[in-house]
Amino acid sequence: MFKEFEKTCSLLAQESSKIIKQYFRQKINVDYKSDNSPVSTADLKAEEIMRNIIEKEFPGHGILGEEFGHHKPNAEYQWILDPIDGTKSFVCGSPQFGTLIALTKNGEPILGVINLPMFDHFLIGDNSTAKLNDEIVKIRECNSLKDATLLFTDSFNVEKYQDIEKFKKLISSVRLYRDLGDCYGYYLLCTGYADIMIDPIMNYWDLAALIPIVKGAGGTITDIKGNNVNKKDSVIAASTIIHPQVLEMLS
Repeated sequence: MFKEFEKTCSLLAQESSKIIKQYFRQKINVDYKSDNSPVSTADLKAEEIMRNIIEKEFPGHGILGEEFGHHKPNAEYQWILDPIDGTKSFVCGSPQFGTLIALTKNGEPILGVINLPMFDHFLIGDNSTAKLNDEIVKIRECNSLKDATLLFTDSFNVEKYQDIEKFKKLISSVRLYRDLGDCYGYYLLCTGYADIMIDPIMNYWDLAALIPIVKGAGGTITDIKGNNVNKKDSVIAASTIIHPQVLEMLS
């Protein structure tokens, strides 16, 4: 059954990618939500096709998507969808965005996908392994903050939702930091190109898929206070050795 779920994840990624690629760097309608975050025609159509596939293949499963809400919220299995994580990048013509797909059982994420349509990169994790286009990937070893590369989604949100002075102290402690966020940052972390990824504020459709991937790649993922991250609203994901050092500095 697990293989069957993986096949569905691959199908969801393929079909949503076809739609997203059609709209990338094209003149499309972009609306703005109450929090001033953009939503495009590509977001809506990509989530719609994924929902249609899931309802056909697993009619008893629930679905939670960023754009169309919750379907069968009491079902044992729930698919959590973010059709374009990084819509701001998408509408600016940057390829550094992706589709997030998660499957939970009784509220616990068991599969996660980061699919990067413009790179044809399909990253999937199941809490024990993570694979990029069928090749096993691991978070690289890093023993000290002074040797670490730190990524984060939005420094403005750090200042708005977390302790900016502690964050500045962390930045001064690492070798390199870049504002390369959303799911693209977690992709870089889990494929060995960074050591720390931080999100000061998260929605569940942004978060659920990341948990099985980070754990599968051998990393540690918690909220900023060090708690179990599932259904929380912030993230520290890092290599296992330096995660406690990051946590101590921020919490």
